[in-house]
Amino acid sequence: MRRLTLLLFLLFGTLSAYSQAGWKAGVARVAITPKQPMWMAGFASRTHASDGQLHDIWAKALALEDAAGNRSLLITSDLLGFPKKMSDEIRAQLASKYKLTKAQVILNSSHTHSGPVLGMALSDIYPLNEEEQKKIDQYSPWLIEQIVNLAGNALKSLQPAKLESQNGVARFQVNRRNNDAVTLERLTEITGPGDAAVPVLKVSDAKGKLLAIAFGYACHPTVLDIYKFSGDYPGYAQIELEKLYPGTTALFFQGAGADQNPLPRHTVPLAIQYGKTLAAAVERVLSEDMKPLEPKLSTAYKEVNLSLTTAPTKEQLAALAAKPENYQQRWAKRMLGLIEKGEKFPTSYPLPLQVWKLGDQAIMTLGGETVVDYAINIKKIFGQETFVMGYSNDVMTYIPSTTILREGGYEGEIAAIVYGLPATWASDVEIEILNGIVQLAKEAGVEKPESRLLRN
Repeated sequence: MRRLTLLLFLLFGTLSAYSQAGWKAGVARVAITPKQPMWMAGFASRTHASDGQLHDIWAKALALEDAAGNRSLLITSDLLGFPKKMSDEIRAQLASKYKLTKAQVILNSSHTHSGPVLGMALSDIYPLNEEEQKKIDQYSPWLIEQIVNLAGNALKSLQPAKLESQNGVARFQVNRRNNDAVTLERLTEITGPGDAAVPVLKVSDAKGKLLAIAFGYACHPTVLDIYKFSGDYPGYAQIELEKLYPGTTALFFQGAGADQNPLPRHTVPLAIQYGKTLAAAVERVLSEDMKPLEPKLSTAYKEVNLSLTTAPTKEQLAALAAKPENYQQRWAKRMLGLIEKGEKFPTSYPLPLQVWKLGDQAIMTLGGETVVDYAINIKKIFGQETFVMGYSNDVMTYIPSTTILREGGYEGEIAAIVYGLPATWASDVEIEILNGIVQLAKEAGVEKPESRLLRN
């Protein structure tokens, strides 16, 4: 009898302790501003290295642990995007040092066009000399080291926390395929698909003090094209929120904004304005009742092999290589060099997909420069409250929808050359990606709205 009583005590004591346990969260940050002038990423029109900064650029980390001890790590950055080789190295070190799988780690980039060039990324569009390439080769491994250390610092700082989520709204994003920036001031109607959601994850400590704000938006950070490092409008949004909430770490994640531009643009005051607009949207959400999240975490990850179309012939490449120097000529020469070495062009590419479930908050991430159609379709399937991130874990080129592939243009065709791929995507990429997301959602326990209704 005593043995049975003891077993019951231990059982119910364990359950009681589990029910009283909650989230743990830890945050960390590191400035990643280059310490010397460097070539800046994103615009092929730049002709020289940086000449200063508007503000520091950052990498930031939010570590989470649920009541059962399951962990995850969100890393955000004021960078154009992590190329595959760098992302793989960072995640390999996180696995080795902190036992975190790829499913447990999100590496998201804001896609600012005012950050440094990284190694093995868009190398054909930058007219780099040996000295500038050497700077990139030195900066890239230093950046990896900073991010791995950042992750460790966030994990070390885990403490009891409360998580809440909600979507806000902001509307300065403009679909650039449907609206001409040159005639924007004369337009009386903005057309084309867009995603105005401002997803917000609020993290408070045990006493209710705000620890971190993770927030997103689906819009290119291309307000600025000058030669000074900055986080563009997301950088100013983070600065504004950290002024509003002293002691808080604000982390920005980019959504599916590949075909969305902030318009008008090209001045620092506009970047500041959009940053304040986004911060105001977050502030409004934080001031209202938000959805508390049960301390239960699940994660899932996979890479779907997306097919590429047939690469250009040697004759077609030779014709491009004979033209005046530009990124297409440099790309063609590099492709010809690979042919001469006997290398075969890849016929597919592994796109990373990921699903997190924090309580009942679904977060879905896609690699590449993801166009807004993906966010729209994912939310149709899983509900408007879903958080969607693009630019996560590997940014290899644009991820167009079937419609954009058919229409062509920059996002559907030219961008593949800009990023250095040998060919464009095949016509089935959207189907493959959405099927992959649906499979991962099932694995992570994310239900479709109709399933929740039937269950209730």
